[in-house]
Amino acid sequence: MIKEKLSLIWGKFVNRETISYLIFGVLTTLVDWISYAVFRHNGMNYRMATICCQAAAILFAYVTNKIWVFRSYNFRPVYLLKEMASFFSCRILTSVFTYVAMIVMVDGMGIKQDMICKIVVSAISLVLNYICSKLFIFKKKESSK
Repeated sequence: MIKEKLSLIWGKFVNRETISYLIFGVLTTLVDWISYAVFRHNGMNYRMATICCQAAAILFAYVTNKIWVFRSYNFRPVYLLKEMASFFSCRILTSVFTYVAMIVMVDGMGIKQDMICKIVVSAISLVLNYICSKLFIFKKKESSK
């Protein structure tokens, strides 16, 4: 009985969707971190670099989440605009969280290693973005039985 319940719980949380989200989440995070490092290396301050790398990561995440993670193949213009507006709104909210958290950690707390702050904030954002995508953006329509 317990083994069956654990199997059901495991299947609910470990499946194609969550694994692909994790894989593309890691890739999105790499886009974010690498572009952040490039911007910083080229002299951009951490605030502007945070904004620019978030924009690159959001664009990458939309395409990968739509096609490979949540398999949303509806490309009708009205649907696409609604979906994109929801996705970008949600990601902008988590980007604001990222921006504020970076300022709090770097300027407020005086953490000099801003990349460590970036890693911590990215982990929190990954979870928040999955919840938003799953519950609000790429939610599956209930099929009638």
